Amino acid sequence: MPLALPEPGEIRRLGPTRHPSPLRARRSRFIADREHVLVNAETEQLAEYLSEHRPIPAFEVAGPREQLYFEPGRVTAGIVTCGGLCPGLNDVVRALTLTLWHQYGVRRVLGFRYGYLGLSSKAPEPPLHLDPELVSRIHDSGGTVLGTSRGPQSLDDMIDTLTREGVDMLFTIGGDGTLRGAWALEERLRTRRVPTAVVGIPKTIDNDIHWVERSFGLATAVEAADVAIACAHAEARGVWNGIGVVKLMGRRAGFIAAYATLANNDVNFCLVPEFPVPLDGERGLLRALEKRLAARRHAVIAVAEGFGQDLLAADDAGRDASGNAKLADIGPFLVERIRQHFAASGEPISIKYIDPSYIVRSMPANSHDAELCTALAQHAVHAAMTGRTGLVIGRGNGRYTHVPIPMAVATPRCIPTHAPVWQRVLDTTGQAELLDFYAQSLGPQGTRSTDPRVQVPFIPVRDAGADDDQSPRDPR
Repeated sequence: MPLALPEPGEIRRLGPTRHPSPLRARRSRFIADREHVLVNAETEQLAEYLSEHRPIPAFEVAGPREQLYFEPGRVTAGIVTCGGLCPGLNDVVRALTLTLWHQYGVRRVLGFRYGYLGLSSKAPEPPLHLDPELVSRIHDSGGTVLGTSRGPQSLDDMIDTLTREGVDMLFTIGGDGTLRGAWALEERLRTRRVPTAVVGIPKTIDNDIHWVERSFGLATAVEAADVAIACAHAEARGVWNGIGVVKLMGRRAGFIAAYATLANNDVNFCLVPEFPVPLDGERGLLRALEKRLAARRHAVIAVAEGFGQDLLAADDAGRDASGNAKLADIGPFLVERIRQHFAASGEPISIKYIDPSYIVRSMPANSHDAELCTALAQHAVHAAMTGRTGLVIGRGNGRYTHVPIPMAVATPRCIPTHAPVWQRVLDTTGQAELLDFYAQSLGPQGTRSTDPRVQVPFIPVRDAGADDDQSPRDPR
């Protein structure tokens, strides 16, 4: 069922703010509620709104407010990490805890174990009581100190846990499925008149959540992918007709592959889900690979995991606990097709395949991601303390923002057809052999990508059964 889409600046609140912020003693500047940042800063689109006398869409600016809804000393906060691992999860948990403790004086911070499962009556372990000492070094390790899981849980069961523990605010760290679950939970809390704020922190290593310019974990993933590509390049150059194939994460969006290609400059073919290409034919990948080897005697291919699903056998691989269709493994398939092609032509090749996916997921965050994790966590706490709820912390036009969850998950973020980043990938790789197929496969509406410049309201969300991480659905 599609979610009703609010206006960009329409953020729910639990009630009026009556308590002065303890940050008054150390801050001379607070964010006023009237401060907003434009959803889109391109003059062409702004001119359309102005000429038609329509309100210009804008998000609330994130940051500390002078007045709070919750009385800080009496708050109980909850934190949950959901879905797949991602560099930076522990950094977010740590920053949430430290911000709650040191900036607002919150002394009861509960870390619910193993995703939304930890909020249910089936929780395998009780929540952790988080404090500065417990979280002091967790950012040095990958993964999440709280554990994670996938799969739906009963909304009422989770709310019973929140009520029993006296949780005033819940921070959900996860991807679009987790955020859908957070919105469903917030809706049920509102129905049951339970004054608990729900604030999301976007976690997607694929960078596929709208209104977040860069999600945490992406920079670390690109850095690790750069190392894998460099190794593949060394292997390929070391032999005659050497080919290195590196499979990278990216179910629906190829940002990791694209940015790693730009960071490395040794990739000759970057294959991403947004832009399908054929393997066979005069302008297919295999023919282009032939030409590359004839010219330079080595080649490097970076392929996102979601690329080429239409090329593989149409066997139903089933779904995971979150309802996601399981992807067929494009990496070994692509390697085998390349081997078969050159064997048939009698041209000897040496091919090496590298898949660093799970190594990348479980790495500690690099310094670039760690800083982003801290900022997202701090802004999430500031929002929750004012009683704001049903939002995710976003970033756009140079500012952190409050984004209504339905807007963030309305449609997956992908590389737009004419995005500068993709044009730079094409310029860098020189993979012009495939350009005709990009244009043909996209069609006039660019159905394979979602342009972040699209005006609100956005297209409806997918069916909740196709969530990426977790979407708690009430079995009733």
